[in-house]
Amino acid sequence: MIELEGVPELVDPVMVAAFEGWNDAGDAASTAVAHLDREWKGEVFAALDAEDYYDFQVNRPTVWLDGGTRKITWPTTRLSVVRVGGEKPRDLVLIRGIEPSMRWRSYCNEILGFAHELGVEMVVILGALLGDTPHTRPVPVSGVTSDPDLARTMDLEETRYEGPTGIVGILQEACTHAGVPAVSLWAAVPHYVSQPPNPKATLALLNRLEDLLGLRIPLGELPEDARAWQLGVDQLAAEDSEVAEYVQTLEEARDTAELPEASGEAIAREFERYLRRRDVGGPGQAPGGHATESGDAYLRDTSSGRTRPPKPQRPEKGRPKDTDGDTTPEDPPSAGPDEDASDD
Repeated sequence: MIELEGVPELVDPVMVAAFEGWNDAGDAASTAVAHLDREWKGEVFAALDAEDYYDFQVNRPTVWLDGGTRKITWPTTRLSVVRVGGEKPRDLVLIRGIEPSMRWRSYCNEILGFAHELGVEMVVILGALLGDTPHTRPVPVSGVTSDPDLARTMDLEETRYEGPTGIVGILQEACTHAGVPAVSLWAAVPHYVSQPPNPKATLALLNRLEDLLGLRIPLGELPEDARAWQLGVDQLAAEDSEVAEYVQTLEEARDTAELPEASGEAIAREFERYLRRRDVGGPGQAPGGHATESGDAYLRDTSSGRTRPPKPQRPEKGRPKDTDGDTTPEDPPSAGPDEDASDD
């Protein structure tokens, strides 16, 4: 039995989830949900029992001092609620946790129990994977679903993936079988600079979530962080001729693939986003705080003093691997002309 005492009646709630681990290249997805929670001051109302789902030798608890008292934080999954204001207020149920070590079916059933009790209308799961994409171009974001009707009405791709999957794929299928509309948004992170954080990929996921739900998300310092990140990677790549040559090859392939892709739909999406955020904006940003997609937008010296990103890894022969040494962990196709390239 799930008891939700103290949770108010929600308005048109949508559940947005992300999980640290295999489906979270560059920590882009989990950072996006953490950003929503922080910007909208989410209130945690539930946490799953860590004993049921985690191997503590894999995900160890941490000890910390609260004044003079030692406390333990256990790896778990927490649920919080945020209210999104505007002309049409609505609520988001945010799920942020670590991919569980065991009992995935029970884990998904427990999440679906919360979704049912809260009247959730749709579940959106964020993920990030490693891909053959250059860091100098807008981050490709794919929207996929197992529901053909949802794919048609929301301009998403119907998944055709077969192979190993993570908790994102399992939860999406659990939602489909339970009759809950579910969408996964995937950001492609350059495999040669996969170390977290990747604020540019986080920003791209949030922009795509805005488009999907028709929301206006406060971006805070993310556009500035994305520009600083790209500037740092540019500088480090320039120091290694092999990496610089490889990046140029990826750029040429990406530009060739996207040459016919200045579609009316893409332009319309950008214009709708502009209208949602037209009263914000600032120096060096597109309207609403988005980093622009023009060629020099990320090359400006921000003089922000932020830590430079890790040195890009030398490209390896063949297909890039994910963090566990396997191939691309999940279902969206590699970055191509049919993917949403909204970035920021």
